[in-house]
This record gives sequence, structure tokens and C-alpha cells, in this order.
Amino acid sequence: MRVTIGKAIAGVAALAVAGMALTAAFEPVWAHGPTRQKVRESIEINAPPAKVWAVIGNFQDMSWLAPVTKTEGEKGNEIGATRRLTLTGGATVDEELYKFDAGAMTYSYRITAVDVKVLPVNNYSSTLTVTPSADGKGSTLEWAGAFYRGFPNNDPPPELSDEAAVKAVKGLYQAGLEALKKKIESGS
Repeated sequence: MRVTIGKAIAGVAALAVAGMALTAAFEPVWAHGPTRQKVRESIEINAPPAKVWAVIGNFQDMSWLAPVTKTEGEKGNEIGATRRLTLTGGATVDEELYKFDAGAMTYSYRITAVDVKVLPVNNYSSTLTVTPSADGKGSTLEWAGAFYRGFPNNDPPPELSDEAAVKAVKGLYQAGLEALKKKIESGS
């Protein structure tokens, strides 16, 4: 009888453990910490794709982006190339090229160092791509980025929140694309 009771208790214990596992599997998952944010902006430019690529296709030249006063870098457009952008006011942003395809007119880079007071993001990567516009008369330039907010833990201060990060990147992309469009279309 003892063997039977022992087996019964072991069976009940096994069922209890299995029940707890099933219950845990169906409980809601509570999110914590930051989630990856994405921004994608594009602009139509009244110029052939090759002309747009000629302006943006050199990883070592960000003169087309208004807040950038100087670009210094190494290795040109090779994978692993680096650049340091000096911004108006003296802040710097360090970046590294990790994809480059001149034929497809696209490249991707990541920020390796930035003060979150300058751009409130972490783990930022971005891609610039030039394609013919839908009407075939010009170009579409797309700037897409993915990143985490500047504050890596729960309860970020407002200036380092998801909203602040998205707003900053979206504003940078929109201003940059508008300025580039103006520069290319005016021929300056």
C-alpha cells in the first residue's frame, strides 16, 4: 500500500508541476525596458538617381547634412570604414559603415559613439537608399533607421524616452532630406 500511495503522490506532484508550467505559458508577458524603435522617411527629388547618389554615396562626406560641420574618416567606402561627424557646437558622432552597394545605390551604417544629449538613442543603425521615382522622372531617397531610446532602463526621463528618440531621429531625417532635395534641385 505504501508503494501505491507514494506513486500516487509522485503522480499528483508531477501533474501540479505540469499545471504550473501550462499556467505560466498562458499568463500575459509583462514588457519591460526599451523596445526597438524604427523611423523611415523618404523624399522625391527631381534629379536622376545617379546625381543623388553622387551627393550622398560617399560615406566620408556628410556635408549635405546641415548640422554637420566636418567629417573625418578612414577607409573610404570599405566595409568597416569609420567617420567622425563634428556638429555645430562641437559635439561629435562616431559611425561605422557595415554595408555598401554602389550598384544598388545603398549603404548602411551604425553609430558607435554619441552623447544621448546630442541624439537620444542607443544601438542606432541606419540605411540610405536611392531608387528611381515611381514616375521614372526623378529619384526617391529613403533614410531608414532602427534604434533604442537613450535611457536603457524602465521609467526613462522624458528627454530620453521612446517618444523623444523617435522625434529626434524623425526630425533629423526630415530636415536632412528636405535640405538635400533643395541642394540637388537648385544645383548648389
